[in-house]
This record gives sequence, C-alpha cells and structure tokens, in this order.
Amino acid sequence: MKYTFEKAEKSTVKINITLNAQEWAEAQLNAYQKTKGKFSVPGFRKGHVPKHIIEKQYGAGVFFEEAINLAFPKYYFDILDKEPSIEAIDRPELEIGGLDEKSITLIAVVPVKPEVKLGEYKGIKFDKVEYNVTDKEVDDELDRLVKRNAREIAVTDRPAKLGDVTVIDYTGKLDGVKFNGGTAEKQTLELGSNTFIPGFEDGVVGMSIGEEKDIDVTFPADYHAEDLKGKAVVFTVKLHEIKEKEYPEVNDDFIKDSTGEESVEAFKKATKERLQQANDKRAKTELEDKMIKKIAEGCEVEVPDSLVERQVDANVQDMEYRMMYQGLKLEDYLKYTNQTMEAYREGFKAQAKEQVKIQLVIDKILSVEEIKATEEEIDAKISEQAVAVGKDAEEYKKTLNERQISYFENNVQIDKLFAFLTANNKID
Repeated sequence: MKYTFEKAEKSTVKINITLNAQEWAEAQLNAYQKTKGKFSVPGFRKGHVPKHIIEKQYGAGVFFEEAINLAFPKYYFDILDKEPSIEAIDRPELEIGGLDEKSITLIAVVPVKPEVKLGEYKGIKFDKVEYNVTDKEVDDELDRLVKRNAREIAVTDRPAKLGDVTVIDYTGKLDGVKFNGGTAEKQTLELGSNTFIPGFEDGVVGMSIGEEKDIDVTFPADYHAEDLKGKAVVFTVKLHEIKEKEYPEVNDDFIKDSTGEESVEAFKKATKERLQQANDKRAKTELEDKMIKKIAEGCEVEVPDSLVERQVDANVQDMEYRMMYQGLKLEDYLKYTNQTMEAYREGFKAQAKEQVKIQLVIDKILSVEEIKATEEEIDAKISEQAVAVGKDAEEYKKTLNERQISYFENNVQIDKLFAFLTANNKID
C-alpha cells in the first residue's frame, strides 16, 4: 500500500491510498468470504459457490464495494497511526480515484483539527477576583444549623401561623373540575416556605385543626403546566395537624453535640475557613475563565461544524442528566416549554462554538509551550482522588482504564496551563 497526503481547504487533509494488485486481490477475497452466503447459483449449494463463478454470473466488480468497505478502515487507521500530524476529528469522505481488477486508488478527505493562530496570551492585564467571607454569611450558616436541629411540637390550642409545619388534605378545581396533580392527602407544608403557588400558604394561615375551607389562588403566568398557566383555581383544604418549631439555644454544648466543634467561636472560625476555601476556589475558577476567554478572543481559528455539533451533543446530554436528577425528563421539558429538539439544540450552538474554540486554543498553547503531565504528576492526581473516595492509591489506580487515566492526565495539564498563564500575565 502506498499513500500520499496534503492539506486541503477548510481544515481537511486529502489522503491518496493506492493498493497494489496483491492487496486489492486480498481485499476482494475477504469480501467474497464475508458475502458468499448471499449468492445463489444453479448447481451449487448456497455459500459454496466459487468466487470466479459468482464473478462470472454477477459481474467482475461484484465484490468491489464490500472489498473497499473492508480494506479502507484497515489501511486508513494504519496511516493515522504512522502520521500523528493528521489529527482526524470526524469521519472522512471517501471517493474512488481509480479502479480496475488489478489496483485501486482511494481518496479520503479527512476533517482535521484546524490551525490556530495564537494572539497574545502572555503579558495581559487581568483584574484579580476575590470573594471574602462576611460575618453575616457565618451567622447564616449558624442559623441554618439551628433550624436543622429544631424540634416540632404539636399545637392544638391556636390557629396556624407563618412558620408552622402543617399537615393538610387539598383538592384543586379549575372551573369546578379537578385537575391533574391538584389533589393530595396528609401533605406536610411549612407555612411561609413558598413551596406552593403564591397565596396558598397565606390561605392556610389562620385555620384551626379540623377546619375545612376554600382558598382561591391563581397559577403564575410562567407555570410549567400549559393548561394551568395564569388560571384561577379553587383549592378545598382541610387542616389535620399544626406543629410549632422549637429551636435549640445556641451555646457551646449545642455546638459540640451537633458539630463536634468545642465552642460557638470554634464553629464560627471553622465555618469561615470552610467558606473562604470555597470562595477562593470560585474566585480562581472565575479568573481562569476570564483569562482563557480573553486569550481566545484574540486568536484566529476556523471552528469546524462537526466539533460544534459534537459539543452541542455533550451539552444537551449534560442538561438531560441534570433534569433527570430533578425528576424531569427532557422530552417532558420540551413539551412544557413548547420547543422542538431542533430549536432546543440551536440554543446551545453559540455556547458550543465558544467552548470548542477555547479548547482548540488551550490545545495550541499546551503544544507551543510544551506543557505536559509527568507520570509522577498523574499518579499524584490519582492519589488525591483515591483519598477523596477513601481508597488506597495503588488499588484505586488498578481499577482505572486508559480513558480514565487520560482524564487525570488532562487535569494535570490544565492545572499546569493555568499556573503558567497566571505566572505570565499581570493579575492586579
């Protein structure tokens, strides 16, 4: 097999592959072995018709198409292995340059990673991103801890008020007819939590145990169910229980029992440190995002549609997973929002194009600056993850496949890239 290749237009490489007589004959023989069971010739059992008989009956080129289908991938991937400069990003378009019984020439037009013309990526001025923890944020964490440890005490001698936890039955009707999802029994509802539609919880305030009443409410105009958007409905509500929350006194004993910290002050100090670590991580991520976006804006690259579509696929799948965790299916979401899948995908395209461009720019800088991950650095990153999941590093590494190890390698490279950019730009 002989081949040549050259750059073509629009980020493609044209590969000319020529198979000699022996290679082409072998490809046709393989095609015969694979497909001979499909041919029927009088006088022969199906699957046992000699190759030359089939060719005489059906034509000399009867096996050409299957021979190409079998031979091309083999030689094509051999070429990609030998020529790392051909970074294929999608399936090639294949055409026949010449064909007869003795040889064949195939022309593969291969979409490849586009050239990136880097702009400035060093010496740029960026504003430092900082998020400092306030006393209010620490106090809010303490308040949430207190609320999590509240006791619920049954109340029988007064009507319900905001802050109470109630147990109710309700039946909703639109124009006198029950609607889907509008009925429940023994439903727990904290008054003032705003978990029900506006007006409902306020309507329960003032009710006494055993009381039943109608509450008039109107669904929001942007409500997810199309048949209820902006509609006035009536809920018939019966109150069964009222529970009042009793909050613990904030002192050192409470803190020690609920968190293990020795005192209120120790809890506040640990909380502030924890929140600050999260803030620092957030600030670092935002600065890195600003840096790479600014750098990418100054670079020139023709972003291939195939990579954009692939990124759109990834973004849609990511959103689908997020909805799944919230108990919602993508197809249901599309119905609620009255969108087609095509329109939904279109909404991701601008973002996907930017993401692809940024990744291409990152790859280029990694290459130009020869930023690589050493085996020791990859092992250290794997060990970090092993500790996080409570496993022995060596045992954990044995469970990883090649793709997963590549993921850790990429993480190390990205960490080193942003360390390089931070060191080589001006952060004020």
